[in-house]
Formats: sequence, C-alpha cells, structure tokens
Amino acid sequence: MQFFSHDGFDLAFLDRQPASGQGDPVLMIHGFASTHYVNWVSPGWFKALNDAGYRAIAFDNRGHGASSKSYEEADYTPAKMASDGAALLTHLGIERAHVMGYSMGARISAFLALSDPEKVATLVFGGLGVGMVDGVGDWDPIAAALLANDPDTTSHSRGRSFRAFADQTRSDRRALAACIATSRELLAEADITRIAQPTLIAVGTKDDIGGSPDELAALMPNAEAFHIEGRDHMLAVGDKTFKQRVLEFYAENPL
Repeated sequence: MQFFSHDGFDLAFLDRQPASGQGDPVLMIHGFASTHYVNWVSPGWFKALNDAGYRAIAFDNRGHGASSKSYEEADYTPAKMASDGAALLTHLGIERAHVMGYSMGARISAFLALSDPEKVATLVFGGLGVGMVDGVGDWDPIAAALLANDPDTTSHSRGRSFRAFADQTRSDRRALAACIATSRELLAEADITRIAQPTLIAVGTKDDIGGSPDELAALMPNAEAFHIEGRDHMLAVGDKTFKQRVLEFYAENPL
C-alpha cells in the first residue's frame, strides 16, 4: 500500500502494473463499508486485469480501510469522494483511465465523470442501476445499526447485513454512519444524460438494492446493461462472467 494526501485525508492505494510492463490504467472505486482489498483484490479483479495487460489501481475511500477517517457528514458527499479519485490519477500522472465502481463506488464514478470528464475514458457501474437516479430505499436504519452498541438489537434486515459486513471488515462504524448520511446523493436525469463515455452497467439478477441496469442505460447516450445471472448485491462483484464482460468491454473501448 502507498499513501497520498488530498483534501485533509491520507488515502491508501494500491497500484499494480501487469507483468508485461505498461498497461492501460483502470481505476477501481469500492462500495460502502468495503475496502480496496475486499472489493477488488480478494475477488480477483487485480489478477484478472493484470493478466489481461491492464494497470490495476484502487484506493480506500475516505472513512474506509486504511485511509483516514472523519465523523463529519459533510466530508462524504459523492462529489468530494470523486475528487479523491481525480486527485489520485493526478498524483500518479495519469491523464485518462478506465473507471470502474461498485455500488457506492459506481455513484462516485458517475460524479467523477461529470466533474472531470477528460480523465474518464470509460465507465463500469457495478451493483447500481437506475437506483443511482431513483434511490435505493431507506438506508437510515443502516446508520442506526452501525451505531448500535449491541448488533442483536437491530431488527432491520439490511441494517443487520451491513452491520455484520462492517464488523467483518473491522471498519470504523462511526465514520461509516457519517458517510451513509450524505454519500447517497442522487443524480438528476439531466446529469446522467450528460455522461457520454462508453458505459457498462452490471447488476445481479438477484440484487434488491441497485435497481434496473436497463432503465439506467436507457437514460444514457452510450451505455449498455449486463445482467449478472443468479447474483445478489454482495456476491455479484466477484462473478466470473462480470469480469469476462468487463475485459471484453475494455477491449472494445481501448484508450
């Protein structure tokens, strides 16, 4: 792991070139309560990308993993979190990259494409479809579950699931509670239609969080949907058919 500083945060990142040498860069942005390792290293994305000749880059979002934490909700807007991704590309001297995000990371990727379109060559939205525009349900109980002293007192099923995930990843639950309050900002349809980069939207067929990938693709000028068969929100990220389709998408849209 390496670190760089931006906007008052020390952000941890991993940058791996393929064995063949210089490869086109892929910046990966993980989901809520996750880390670069949980989303991208453990499920085999770094290996898949490096084996295919790509430079794999991922960082721990502010408030997550080895990056520094804040308990101020205002620090976790998607625009500010997207600025961390842009700053990392600048730090590494990368002018343009493929950008892939999962769940919250997909939302951050969309904000990055809007704020710094010249840096974003293509987009992959994983685990988040039209929920990026319409919303992904009531997540306030998740913040309560994260802050509960005793997780057994949580009756909300999604709250229990994310509390268990946060405990599994040994996350700072107070930082996550602040993050979830502001990171769910929706994109207006007028904004989503301005994202012109080639975009792949991949959501599991059993995902009850992300919303339809087809409906989001229909709003965008250059997007296509991919259904990750038989996968829910938690398991879709490591699916082998998802990896295969992403590699095909990058081959179709080289830098």
